[in-house]
Amino acid sequence: MKYTNILEEEIKNSVTQDFFQKFDCTRILGKIDFAVKAPLNPPEGGKNSPPSEGLGEAYLLWAEAKQKPTNVFEMLTQLVLTIGKARTFNEILPPPFLGCFDNEKIAFIPYSDIQDIFYQNDFNWNVAPSNHETREFKQVYEQIKNITSPNPSKGGETPSPLGRVGERYIFDFEKDENELREFIKINFIVGKTETSKIRIDKNNFITIYNKWFDAVKPTIAVDWEAAKKRNIIDGDFYLADLLSIDNQSIKEKLSVFLVGNYYKYIIGKDDLGELFRQTDFSDNQKAHHLFWAKYERPPIEQYWDYIIARRDLIVPQDIRERKGSFYTPRIWVELSQKYLADVFGNDWQDEYYIWDCAAGTGNLLAGLTNKYNLWASTLDKQDVDVMYDRIKNGANLLESHVFQFDFLNDDFSKLPQGLQDIINDPKRRKKLIIYINPPYAEASSYGKGSIPQVANMTKIFTNYKHLVGAEALSELFAQFFIRVYQEIPDANLTSFSTPKYITSEKFAKFRSAFKAEYKKGFICRSDTFDNVTGKFPIGFFIWNLSKKADIKKIKADIFFNDKDVKRNWQKGVKYFHALKHKSIADWRTTFYSFNKSPIGYMIIVGPSMQSNNNTFITNYPAESYKKKKMVASITIDNLIEMSIYLSVRQCINNTWLNNRDLFLYPNNKWKKDFEFQNNCLAYALFNNNISSKYGVNHWIPFMEQEVDAQDKFESHFMISFISGKLIQNGYSDLFEQQEEKTCIKRIFSPEATAVLNAGKALWIYYHTQPNININASLYDIKEYFQGRNENGKMNNKSEDEKYNELIKNLRETLNVLAEKIEPKVYEYGFLMR
Repeated sequence: MKYTNILEEEIKNSVTQDFFQKFDCTRILGKIDFAVKAPLNPPEGGKNSPPSEGLGEAYLLWAEAKQKPTNVFEMLTQLVLTIGKARTFNEILPPPFLGCFDNEKIAFIPYSDIQDIFYQNDFNWNVAPSNHETREFKQVYEQIKNITSPNPSKGGETPSPLGRVGERYIFDFEKDENELREFIKINFIVGKTETSKIRIDKNNFITIYNKWFDAVKPTIAVDWEAAKKRNIIDGDFYLADLLSIDNQSIKEKLSVFLVGNYYKYIIGKDDLGELFRQTDFSDNQKAHHLFWAKYERPPIEQYWDYIIARRDLIVPQDIRERKGSFYTPRIWVELSQKYLADVFGNDWQDEYYIWDCAAGTGNLLAGLTNKYNLWASTLDKQDVDVMYDRIKNGANLLESHVFQFDFLNDDFSKLPQGLQDIINDPKRRKKLIIYINPPYAEASSYGKGSIPQVANMTKIFTNYKHLVGAEALSELFAQFFIRVYQEIPDANLTSFSTPKYITSEKFAKFRSAFKAEYKKGFICRSDTFDNVTGKFPIGFFIWNLSKKADIKKIKADIFFNDKDVKRNWQKGVKYFHALKHKSIADWRTTFYSFNKSPIGYMIIVGPSMQSNNNTFITNYPAESYKKKKMVASITIDNLIEMSIYLSVRQCINNTWLNNRDLFLYPNNKWKKDFEFQNNCLAYALFNNNISSKYGVNHWIPFMEQEVDAQDKFESHFMISFISGKLIQNGYSDLFEQQEEKTCIKRIFSPEATAVLNAGKALWIYYHTQPNININASLYDIKEYFQGRNENGKMNNKSEDEKYNELIKNLRETLNVLAEKIEPKVYEYGFLMR
C-alpha cells in the first residue's frame, strides 16, 4: 500500500502533494472530506484559466477519504449521503467528479451519472451518512452499484434504475500511478464536461497489457495450457479487447475475437470453414468493464498493424524466452548487413543463400534485395501470417520461402525442398549464411544444474548435452549454434547473441566442440533491444564453420546508439577472452578459513563482473545465501585476501561493456605489494554492510580518543590489526591462529589515508549526536542519519547537511582510492584487458 500506518489527515495531505499539487485542496466544504478546486495560479489565458468570475470558485472533485482499505461503493455512498444531507449542490456549483480514496486506491465517478439520486421522492436525507445499517444507506449503495456496474448481457453497458449509463474509474496509487496522473491531467479542467479516457498507442500498449494481465486475464474462463498448444496466448485476448468498438473486435488477422460478453477463437477447420470455441468470463465481465472504463479503444487506426505485428512483445515470459523475442532494432539490422558485406563481398546477396531460422516476423531480413536467395522460418504460425501480410504489402520475400519450423525439434526433412538441396550439397552449403537473432533463455544466475524447463525439453538438448554440456545448452541460442555447427557443417554462422559462449566458464566444454574461424563483429548495448532490461553487450559475430580453430579471443568493434536521433557511432574495440585457466572463484578457495571466530562473512557469487553487486561483506548473512553455500568466513587469517577479493571486484564500475568480463586467478605479484594490500584493506573498511545489531562490530578502525567516543568500544580488533600490536582485549580467540603476516604494521598510501581521515571525521560527528550506538558501524551511522522510508528502505540522503557533506567526502575519497587500485587489477591478472 502507498500510504501505510498514517492517519486519515496525513493520507489526504499526501494525496494532495502527490497528485493534486497544482490544485487548491485547502478549502473545508462542510463535512465533505476532500475537495479539489481550480488550479492555483492558472496560466494566463490557458485552458485551465477560469473563463468567468463564477467559475473562478469552481470545484473539480468532492471526495470521501478513509484511512484503511474500504469498499468503493461504501465510500461513495457515505459521500452521497453527506452531500445530500447538506444539499451542498444548492449552494455551490457541483464538480464534474465525485470520488473516494483510502490508503491504497482512488476512484472517480462523473457527478452527472449519479445526480438523480439527490432528487428522489420520499427519501430521508437526515440519516447519519456513516451508519451503514440504515435503509437509506443500503438503498443508495445499491443504486450506485447498479449505475456503475456492468451488465454482461448488454456488452458491458448497464441501463441504471435511474435511466443513465454510469462509469467508475479506479486507480491503484502505486500500480496505476502514471495512468492516474494522466487521468487528472486530461479531465481536471475547469469547464470540461466530457470525461476523457487514456489513449493507447504503440508506446504504451505493452504497459497497458501488463495491467490487463493482472486485472482481466484471471477472469477469462479458459484453459491457458490447452490454448497455448494451439498457439493462442493471453495476448491474443488482449488484442481482441484492444482492437474493438462497443465490445466487438474489428480487426482481421486476429486469432481471438471479442463478441459482446464472450470471446471466440479458432480451433480448426472442416469442410464448411473455420471452427470456433466460445469462452466466457468467470465474474460476469465485471473486471473487464472496470478495466476498459479507463482506456480509449481502439487506438487510432495507424497503430493497428504495428500492434498486431508486435504481438511478440505480449507473449508470456516462458514463450517469449522459448521463441526469443529480441526484436532486432533497425539500426543494428542495417549495421549487421554492412558487416556481412565487408566479410562476404559487396555481391554477397547474389552469391550466398541466407536462412533466418529464428525469423519471428522477419525484420532481420528487411532491406535485403535478392528474395530468391532468402529463406525465413519461425516457430509461430501467426508470425508466418504476419510475414505473408508483409509480402502482400511489398516485403521482398517469397511466400514459398517463408514457413513454420521448430528449429530445435523438427527434422530437416520438413524443410522446403529448395533449402534441403542447399543443405545436402557440400559445395552449396559453404555458400549458406545462417543469419539469426536466436531465442534467449538464461539459466538461474546461481548454482549449477539449474536448467530452465524450456531449454531441456528440446530434441537438440537431448541430442547434444553430452557433447557440449547441459549447462551451455541451458541457453537456447547455444542450441541453435550447436545444431548449425553439427548438422549444417561448413556453413557460415552469423548471429546476434551475448558473448558468454566465448567467455563463460560454463561454456568451456562447448568451446571444445565448437571450433570455427572468427571473421568480424561488433557489440552494442542490450537495452537497445526490445524485451531486454539489463545492460550488457550483445554482439553480432560472423563465423566461418568450414575452418576449424580454437576460440581464444576475439575483437569486436564497439557501437553506441543515440535513441533520440536514431544514429550510431563507433568508439573503440573490445576484446573477449576465452577462459583457459582458473577463475577468481578458484583463487578464493585457497584462503577459505575454518577459524571458529569470524569477524564477518563474504557473500560469494559467480566470477563475472555482472555478479559484483551481489558481492559484499556482512556479519548477518541471510538464510538464502547459506542454503546456496554463498557464504565464506572472514577471519584474522584471511582478512587481507578477503579485502583484496572485495576491492578488485568493487573498484571498477560495472558497465554494459564489461558486464560479461570474468575475474581470474591472479599471478603472485600481489603478495609482495603491501601498498596494494593495504589499499584494499582501507577500501573494504568503508565499503561493507557490517551492522552492530547482529553481533560485535570488529570493523571500527579508530581508537576512542581519536573520535572523541562517548564510551568505550566493545572491540579494538581492527585498530589492533592495523597497528600490528594485536591488543587482545578479551578477544584472544580471534588471534589463536595468527600468522606472522598479521603482525605487520599497516602503512597506508596517501589515497588510503584520505579515506581513513574522511571516515574519522564522520565518526567524530556521529559521536556528538544524542542517543547513539557506541559501537556503530559505518552502516549503522548511515542508517542513523538517513533513516528509512515507509517501505523500510534506507533513504538516499539525510536532512542533516553536515552529515551529507561528510558522507559525500568519504565517497569521493573512496572513488580516488578505487582509481588507485584499478591498474593493479589488470597488472596482477584479476582481469584481462
